[in-house]
Amino acid sequence: MHFSYESLPPPNKILTAAASVAASIILLKSIVNDLVPPQFHTFLTSSIKKLSTKLTVVIEEFEGLTSNQMFEAANVYLGTKISPSTQRVKVNKPLKQEELSVTVDNNQEIIDFHDGVKLQWILLSSSIKRATQGNKNGNQKTELRYFELSFHKKFKDTVLKVYLPYILRKAKEIKEEIKTVRLHTVDYNGTDYWSSVVLNHPATFDTMAIDFDVKKEMIEDLNRFVKGKDYYRRVGKAWKRGYLFYGPPGTGKSSLVAAMANYLKFDVYDLDLREVQCNSDLRRLLIGTANRSILVIEDIDCNVGMQNRETDSPAAEDKITLSGILNFIDGLWSSCGDERIIVFTTNHKDRLDSALLRPGRMDVHLEMSYCTFNGFKILSANYLRIEEHGQFAVIEELLTKVKVTPAEVAGELMKSEDADTALLCCIKLLSDKEKIQSKTQYS
Repeated sequence: MHFSYESLPPPNKILTAAASVAASIILLKSIVNDLVPPQFHTFLTSSIKKLSTKLTVVIEEFEGLTSNQMFEAANVYLGTKISPSTQRVKVNKPLKQEELSVTVDNNQEIIDFHDGVKLQWILLSSSIKRATQGNKNGNQKTELRYFELSFHKKFKDTVLKVYLPYILRKAKEIKEEIKTVRLHTVDYNGTDYWSSVVLNHPATFDTMAIDFDVKKEMIEDLNRFVKGKDYYRRVGKAWKRGYLFYGPPGTGKSSLVAAMANYLKFDVYDLDLREVQCNSDLRRLLIGTANRSILVIEDIDCNVGMQNRETDSPAAEDKITLSGILNFIDGLWSSCGDERIIVFTTNHKDRLDSALLRPGRMDVHLEMSYCTFNGFKILSANYLRIEEHGQFAVIEELLTKVKVTPAEVAGELMKSEDADTALLCCIKLLSDKEKIQSKTQYS
């Protein structure tokens, strides 16, 4: 069959015909509206909706004045589901986060699949006018955002009971992965007595110069703690855990705190008790800390002596007391939050009051001792990138005779990038310490 453009009617006739059809449709609709009773319209519309297999769930951004956690979770989750065909995305840089955040934009459809169920997401918005004081027009436009989630209605229970809770959990994991760990310090000018900076400390459990078994036990204990929400609730205890790191200076107590923070992605709150004015301030500081955080009280032995202050001193009432510290870490105020870790450090464990040392306040006692040969091998791998060397036997023998901190060993290994030179510096340090300690022993 031969087709030719010449066989088509002129364009003006085509437009005339199209207009005639459109007019006929409008006329027919008008006649139907006039002749068919309104009750039948409602019935017909309702019947069509009942025949539809599609169900739509609406998730608004706010519930009154409160943020809707489901909306926030969906926004985070769908940011990881954006397909190459998506035409528009939104990118922002949160104030306390180093990485960019990608989310969907308005009217961009996202298709997701979960356990074989097809789910269609779309972000929509509408504007409403709200009455406001001080506005000349008497009202102000506000944008209301909401997600519409559509799926086959036979999967209603699966979506509501399985899929949406899954999104809440997944969004939490995503936020923790991209979270920037921050270091908070006391700031009485702040709204909650704290100010913060990004914690860029590179310490990890892999780089810590402590024995493998100690690391393993520490990591297992932390993992049990973060997974223990139901357990702590069942036994009726606040979801918190206390650690005491004790040992001589330079053994890595502060670095271990940083390693814990980097491992758990917990913020660190550094509390210097000497800066705290009174017990009530101590409570305010605790309330100001966030969930999933590590509160650090360093050199607790230097501050715990405050319970021996003379009670008749005029300034005594303005200072924190031992009972204030105990209530702070194990009283009713300590339950104002979840998933919190409190770390105490000291150079002299024997100086601490036994009331501080008991379980529930300091659950785990970890001695940060002098450098062992296993610790030295970790340091040499970190600084020199070597795992074996001819001088290792000499260093291993010396480490059984002298007491040297990991910080001192690291200082020698940093003196040269050449392994031979750095190890000779380390051997000299250990040999000199052996001579000094021998003289002290026999003097």
